[in-house]
Order: sequence, then structure tokens, then C-alpha cells
Amino acid sequence: MSSDAAPLSGPDLRAAGIAAADLADGAMVLGHAGGEPVVLARRGDEAFAVGAACTHYSGPLAEGLLVGETIRCPLHHACFSLRTGAALRAPALNPIPCWDVERRDGRWYVMAKRGERDPLAPVPGGSAPRGTPPASVVIIGAGAAGSAAAEMLRREGYSGPVTIIDGEPDSPYDRPNLSKDYLAGAAQEEWMPLRLPDFYREHTIEIVRGRAASIDVARSEVLLEGNRRVRYGALLLATGAEPVRLPISGNDRSFVFTLRSWADSRAIIAAAPAAQRAVVIGASFIGLEVAGSLRQRNIDVHVVAPESAPLDRILGAQLGARIRALHEQHGVVFHLSTKPAKIDDGSVILENGESLAADLVVIGVGVRPQLDLATQAGLAIDRGVTVNEYLESSVPRIFAAGDIARWPDPHTGARIRVEHWVLAQRQGQTAARNILGANEQFDAVPFFWSQHYDIAVRYTGHAEQWDQIDVAGTLATDSASVAYRAQGRTLAVASLGADHANLEAEAALERNDEPALRRIVGGAASG
Repeated sequence: MSSDAAPLSGPDLRAAGIAAADLADGAMVLGHAGGEPVVLARRGDEAFAVGAACTHYSGPLAEGLLVGETIRCPLHHACFSLRTGAALRAPALNPIPCWDVERRDGRWYVMAKRGERDPLAPVPGGSAPRGTPPASVVIIGAGAAGSAAAEMLRREGYSGPVTIIDGEPDSPYDRPNLSKDYLAGAAQEEWMPLRLPDFYREHTIEIVRGRAASIDVARSEVLLEGNRRVRYGALLLATGAEPVRLPISGNDRSFVFTLRSWADSRAIIAAAPAAQRAVVIGASFIGLEVAGSLRQRNIDVHVVAPESAPLDRILGAQLGARIRALHEQHGVVFHLSTKPAKIDDGSVILENGESLAADLVVIGVGVRPQLDLATQAGLAIDRGVTVNEYLESSVPRIFAAGDIARWPDPHTGARIRVEHWVLAQRQGQTAARNILGANEQFDAVPFFWSQHYDIAVRYTGHAEQWDQIDVAGTLATDSASVAYRAQGRTLAVASLGADHANLEAEAALERNDEPALRRIVGGAASG
């Protein structure tokens, strides 16, 4: 991940300060102190000074949103404490720096910078564990949910053994970047790991490289391939999802790839220099991000999908059409309302008889949750692992989070399963606290982002069906927000170039504040 420092801007808050009357309650200002960019924010009679860059992707926090005593990043909705700098919600994992603030002679001054926090230092005011903590915690899966859970256990002060079981050699890493900047060649290799190699050893988090073969519920053990057994006091299943492979002839050819792992992305990158024309099968977010990344490598790209319009089912016709037009402006050719029939040497043959030349094929037709372990262990399954509001499965002391979990969403009133990186991290964090006895309901509003060239779609909420779509702004100029509504209620908001509005929508969805959502994206209520 990039850690480029934000340039200095605004007033010198140490030397000159700012008039107290110029900083209203609930307002913030970007300045600097001691040569570092600082955001000064006021809440009531107090002012707080924190670093100006989000520790996730260096997002500009001064353009974010204050919610209570927290500040939220406009890029990917990370949340930090104004009082301590602690990273309270994913996707940021590291705290932001803090400075002491002093008020004198009617002015606020930013004073001494506080010492750096260990990212796994206990969170002040964190949920207090109730009862006896488990003797050990085992986590299966080192993706978003699993890695975030392991870190949260330590942040909550848990000192028992924490073991992550994962079959990949280089996890945990920044999975969203695999189809975005990393695949496009804009993200460096060293940005990809979530932590340095010594981080887990220093915090006594053991990562076991291997595949979990089964769960012995009666003995509270996980059996690994090779017959090693790992005993657990509590178990978190965070096995994630696997890419769907099309059952067509030629899907195993050497130039055909799926994209889920870092190894997959590296393999596509290795094949790219020799490729002149690529076919991407699937017009999902992953498929289109791959198409955009390959175009940035100057490879001709054709996209094949059965839909009549890409992303129509998820984003609606208007926003889906804008994303299609954006890709067409960059030279992507779409072949819609058809499917591949087979893959030959150097071509993809479509069901309509058309032949597309291809020396690189990427299949991006979706993923399926990895449920084998949960099924074998006898957990309740409903197109995912059924969990309660605390993310605990039907078997006590076994929790599930991330792509496999189907939970009761308090905002929609339905059981849902969502395949989003940020949501998986937040579920992992909540599951960790509940493993320690916090009894904390998971009520986060889903959020994801998708990058297409220099345009990002930010989406907060969850709308599988809707009867009304309202647009504020202009999609053609990539400055708009789109609300998805059912029976007069806003379920989700997607935005292009309206990052602050999407942050406001997330906060309003959390409060179930329909009037605020109507102010953000207008539209008459429908019955």
C-alpha cells in the first residue's frame, strides 16, 4: 500500500493556531504542525488534532466526515478515533498520529505530537470481555475476515494462543488490489502484504501454512492435511470464496486464468507481455476491473457476458451504462447476450458462432463460498454458513465471517451474504470481540468500491431488488449519486465522484435516517 505523505496545506496550527471562533462545533480544518499535515476538528468544547492521511490508502481525512468523536475517510470509509487515533473500523488497520491541543487567548494551537501507537495496542474504551476467555482461538483463513479477527483479538487484550490456518504461502495480502492497481502495474509488490513478515511473530500470532481437512467438533480440533491436529477453545471459519470455473472445453489451457489469489494475479501479469488480445469472460466488477487493468497494459480486450448490459442487476441500467461507456471509451469491446461455447488454441468460440482471437483469457464469472468444512462439521447451511447476530454458527464456539457468512441484517430485515472485502474485515473484528464475550451485534452497513481507470464506484448499503432508482448529479460527468429504493425506503447508495455524499449515506443508513438519505439523493417516496 502507498504511504505517500500528504503535502502541507493550510495554516501553521502550531505557530499561528486558528481563532476559536473560526472552528465551529462539528467542523474541521486542514493545516500543519511541525512539518506534518494535521486535521484539527472540534467537538463541543474540545478540539482534536490528528494526522491528515488515512493509513489505508492515504485518503484525505480533511475531506471526510465527522461522526461523534470519530473521523471517516472519504475513499474507503475507514474510521478513526479523534481522541486516540485508533483505527476503529476496517479497512484501515493502523492508527493515525495524534497531537495535543491547547486553547489560549481565544485560539486553538496544535502542540506536541504524541508517541506512536502499536497498531495492536488495546483500544481505549474497547468492548470489555465477559466471562472466561477461550483457552485458544483458531482461525481458518487468512483473508480479510481472518486476519482482521486475529489482530482484533490482540487489540482487545487477549493473551491466549491465536493460530491462523491458511494454505496460501503469502497471505494475508491486499486482495482488492489484485484486479486493480497491482494488475494494472501501478501498485508495487511491496505494497501488497498487509503486514511485514515479523509482525505476526512479534504479536504471537501463529500462521500455519496448510489446508484444513476437517473439523472434529466433539474434540474441538481442526485436522490439517498431514494429520496435524490443532485444538481450539473457539473457532472462526473465514474460508472465503473460490472462483467459478466454466464447464466448457478448453478451460484448462495454459493461457486461461481465474483471479482470486495473489498467485493468480502474478500469473496474469507474467502472461501479459506476450499477449496482444485478451478475452475476459464475465462483466462482473472483477471482470471489468481486469479488463481495465489489461487495457492499461495496452492489451486489446474483449468482454463476453450473458447479460444485455454489464452490472445492470447490481447498479441498474443508468449507472451500468455509464460504466460500460467508460470502458468503451478506453477501447474495450463488449460481446453481450452470449456465452463462450469453448476455448480453442488462440481463440474463444461463442455460442452465437463468433470466434474471438485470444492469447490471454481471464474467467471472471463470480465466486462461490467455500462451505466444505462447515458442511462436514454439521453447521447449519443456507447458501452460506447461517450465523446469528453475533456471527456465531449453529454450533456453539464456532463463528463464521466474511464471504461464507449469512447473517440477519438489521437494516434490511433479511438474512444476507455479502462478498465485500471491507465488510469481511469488519465481520472478523466483530467476531473476535464476540469470541471474547462482548455480545456485540454485527450491524455495519456493507460498503465496497470498484475502480475503473481513474473512476471509482463507491457503494454503501445492500439492495438485491428495488422498485425505484433516483439520481442526484450527472452520471455523464462522473459526478453523481444513485439511490436504490424499495417501497419508499433507501436500501443503498452508489456514487461516482461524490465521495462525501457516500460517506453521509453510510452514516444515514446506520441511523435508518430516511429524511437524510432523501436530502443526499432526492426523489419522491413510492409506495
